[in-house]
Amino acid sequence: MTHLWVRAEQRDNETRVGITPMGVKSLCAAGFAVTVEDSPNRCIDTADYAAAGATVAPAFSWPEAPKDAIIFGLKELPEADSALEHRHIMFGHAFKGQPSGAHLLRRFTQGGGTLLDLEYLTDPAGKRLAAFGYWAGYAGAALTLKAWIGQQGGPKIARLKPFDGAAHMLMELQGDLVTLGAHRPTALVVGALGRVGSGVIDLCTSLGIPTTKWDMAETASGGPFPEILAHNLFFNCVVARPGTPAFVKPQDVHIQRRLSAIGDIACDPTSVFNPLPIYSAATTWTSPVHRVAEYPPLDVMAVDNLPSLLPVESSEDFAAQLLPVLHKLPDGAAWTKAAEIFAQHAKLAALGKNPEIKPVR
Repeated sequence: MTHLWVRAEQRDNETRVGITPMGVKSLCAAGFAVTVEDSPNRCIDTADYAAAGATVAPAFSWPEAPKDAIIFGLKELPEADSALEHRHIMFGHAFKGQPSGAHLLRRFTQGGGTLLDLEYLTDPAGKRLAAFGYWAGYAGAALTLKAWIGQQGGPKIARLKPFDGAAHMLMELQGDLVTLGAHRPTALVVGALGRVGSGVIDLCTSLGIPTTKWDMAETASGGPFPEILAHNLFFNCVVARPGTPAFVKPQDVHIQRRLSAIGDIACDPTSVFNPLPIYSAATTWTSPVHRVAEYPPLDVMAVDNLPSLLPVESSEDFAAQLLPVLHKLPDGAAWTKAAEIFAQHAKLAALGKNPEIKPVR
């Protein structure tokens, strides 16, 4: 019997979950054992999981779970030196040369565990099987627009908190825009054909914001890209990787431009391939934008867990995508490939190496 153990998230401002009570009921009916840790912060009540057939365990008790249990969370584990003996499903951020990645891989190697990274669960064609990208784009567009509204004299963007839902987010933005009369910005989206870009475009369309849609063909020249500087808003929705051009360079900040707010929704500022080398650290829920120029202003929004602003919609969407894949635990093709990717990187980390394997958008 496959035992799935859903852990409580330990990162601040993280209330999402990767499975719904309906998903738990489906797995239990298929013969799975499901344990769900209690969590006062999760966007879905623990009691709903218990009613669906899950066993409830205390929060953060997964280290004492049976060794054959598969531990399932979304965000990274707290930094520690303890060995990891279980199989863990999560976004590990360990396969692209991240500074903390090698240490995490060593923890798994020391304990005999395995990292099954959600970012690398793909179908035979290499397409990701489950992703939060749409809601990252939707929420990221909203925050970037809020930054621009504040520049125009409207309500300033402040400390973040989750919205009750996408409809509430949209209503708040509509109210903010009313303060500006008929004035609307123009926007340009790079990565318009992906999940993230579609979320940005839907938010902009709902608010009547004229939007230019670019993807690989429009950026193949490698730049420069004066069209970006001619728009009020710019949204980067492409992952940093070898060959990704710099869309806005440091010298662009100081020349004449209309551009005044950037949403770096892909948010990979520490990568050597960062396509926005005008900033170097993610923004936060307490400080959601970073001002990189004053005259005229230029703000960068780079919050790295944007779907958490819409935790219910994003959790339900992601869980629906992932559930068929969970049903194939532990030996389905996607899980076997994820284990192979982990083994490759764990071996390289043991040798002091950690080259990048590029995820698919």
